[in-house]
Amino acid sequence: MDFKVKRVGGKNVLEIDMTRAIFPPVIEESEATMEQVIFAIKKARKIDAIVLIGRRIREYDEDQTEMLVQVSNIVDKINIPEAKVRPRGCRTGGDWVEFVRALARTVIKDPIGAYVELRRERRWQNIQYERDVDNRDAKCRLHYIEVLEAFEEEFSELEIIKRTKTSLEGYKVGDRTLYRKVFRPGVRPNFTYTKLQAQYPRGEEVDSYKVGDAEVTLIKRPNSVRMFYHLLPPEFKLSEVEYGLVEKMKERLMIYKPKSEDLVEPETIREAVKNIAQDMLREREKQSHVKLDIEKLSGIITRETVGFGVLEILLRDEKVQDIAINAPLTNPIFIYHSEFEDCESNIYPTVEETQAWAARLRLLSGRPLDESNPVLDTQIEFGNIRARVAAITRSLSPFGLSFSVRRHREKPWTLPLFINAGMLTPLAAGLLSFFVDGARTMLVAGTRGAGKTSLLQSLMVEIMRRYRIITVEDTLELPVRHFMKAGYNIQSLKVQSPIIPIESELSAEAGIRTSLRLGDSALIVGEVRSKEALALYEAMRVGALANVVAGTIHGDSPYGVYDRVVNDLKVPKTSFKATDLVIIANPIKSADGLHRVRRLVSITEVRKHWENDPLIEKGFVDLMKYDAKKDILKPTSVLMDGESDIINSIASRVKDWVGDFDAVWENIELRAKTKKRLVDFANATGRKDLLEANFVMDANDVFHLLEEQVREEVGGADTKEIFSRWDKWLRSQL
Repeated sequence: MDFKVKRVGGKNVLEIDMTRAIFPPVIEESEATMEQVIFAIKKARKIDAIVLIGRRIREYDEDQTEMLVQVSNIVDKINIPEAKVRPRGCRTGGDWVEFVRALARTVIKDPIGAYVELRRERRWQNIQYERDVDNRDAKCRLHYIEVLEAFEEEFSELEIIKRTKTSLEGYKVGDRTLYRKVFRPGVRPNFTYTKLQAQYPRGEEVDSYKVGDAEVTLIKRPNSVRMFYHLLPPEFKLSEVEYGLVEKMKERLMIYKPKSEDLVEPETIREAVKNIAQDMLREREKQSHVKLDIEKLSGIITRETVGFGVLEILLRDEKVQDIAINAPLTNPIFIYHSEFEDCESNIYPTVEETQAWAARLRLLSGRPLDESNPVLDTQIEFGNIRARVAAITRSLSPFGLSFSVRRHREKPWTLPLFINAGMLTPLAAGLLSFFVDGARTMLVAGTRGAGKTSLLQSLMVEIMRRYRIITVEDTLELPVRHFMKAGYNIQSLKVQSPIIPIESELSAEAGIRTSLRLGDSALIVGEVRSKEALALYEAMRVGALANVVAGTIHGDSPYGVYDRVVNDLKVPKTSFKATDLVIIANPIKSADGLHRVRRLVSITEVRKHWENDPLIEKGFVDLMKYDAKKDILKPTSVLMDGESDIINSIASRVKDWVGDFDAVWENIELRAKTKKRLVDFANATGRKDLLEANFVMDANDVFHLLEEQVREEVGGADTKEIFSRWDKWLRSQL
């Protein structure tokens, strides 16, 4: 057996090669393995963790390693001279000596069994002593009992004994059941770096489902405020033949060198590697006459060579929204689940793996990540999966690489989806749709995780496909490709990050100025957070943008947005008046603090009469406000009584609406009614696709065409007739 001690992350790691072992290379399963590990510990001296290398690699953390170190230390205390077991002059005690020798042999492979045998021997000797107390050899036996008691006291201090002491009744020496409860190594195939806690923790299973070939189980653990997300990827369920195949093919494919033009389209690399892997697997299948799951195996090989390993499986789980990978890498990955919220996972990334991810992100983004540039904001894309990644390293992160990953929905969010999720009401959706068609300027604000970008996407879906859209982002989060495939005239601009500016990239300010030269367009700014705010407000003030302008910004109230724009981003006070609407979305927590839901909490118009402070001078007027008691977004009297300056401004430019608030209100309600009907039909029929972007885009187009059709036929906007025809169209689609 070969072993070596490696220094990893400031810790001594005992690495034992057990690829040639004839017994299972698992401490909790094999006495022989435990014995080999204890021998190695005694030789290696100071160690903090243990790695056993076989077809699967098992990694035992500091806590589990310390238990084994304690066992190795006790061996020397048991190996005492014969004279200490049976003093001179004692006629009996040969079997005592043999017992102690056997105990020393047993403890290194079965310390729990050795402890049980020790207790049984001590009890038996006590019985014998009481029977033979007057015997001249009683003193010898008493001495032996004292030796056993000293051993028992030493054993009682072992952590492995403390953790199993209450389960020893009826214990059979040689049974490894208790070891499986005590030792839970991180397990991974030797072709991947990811460690997994394969065993399920104690608790109640509350849900389970599949993500492709992977299995997900959600477990509620006793006395834990966090759910446990247990993932079992297909990599960890392969047969020995499949393990060998994947291992060999990964080695061969690692030499694949992509062409420079391939780096522009990472999907090209993935497709090439997957095709090569499938060809190799088919060839192997033909040679061996053994049926292989080519799709599954080629998928594993692709993500383990040119992909992001197990991170890709997490990103394929539609219920996973955020992934946190913290430094140092001794902690598991934490996720935010759409149903069970904050969860701890059984996944432990390694230093080698995170370094590979960082290198891949640098390559794909063209941005640096090093001690001089310790932050990298970029995105991951593969197939339909999109995610924003913030990577940090030294010098900002003292313990090394760390990642925060936000998974984006595969398809754009829509207003009907938000209605169905309870984030907003049909009336709020109708009002927002009205403002988009009214070409207003809007800022979607909220705290982190409030759903700002998702809400911005839903507003983009409301833009008619006849108009051009320009998006400006420093990290590509908006689903531009989906809009392109849906027939939108859309152009994406990627600009410089304000955190770590890259000289080769255009600044966000310049990006916005460039967008003004690209013709009449709706402008969507991914996030307003730096000097680009000045250019944006300049364009808004002079009317350079004749269509809707919308973006996201951090702020938990309309005044918070004003404070951010004016005081932090240095936009002149009067320029802020170019903002028509501030839409606030925030997470709402339950009283116990354990749960949260996303809600639209206000739709506020910014009036233009104020001079110095919009809060004091009543420049902010709520059109809709969240009622926490009823958990609903309610219209205010300003909206209901037709006193909204923004709505009246939009109406003043439409012939049918001038001076007729009732007609305007009917249009808003008509939009709300169509959104609600989509939700009702989707839930009644199980056709959730009716809420998705492609269908909502079609429904919006039909709505506008029918509006025009009815107006031409009857000389006005007959909302009942428009809805009747639209409803007939909807039913025809089912």
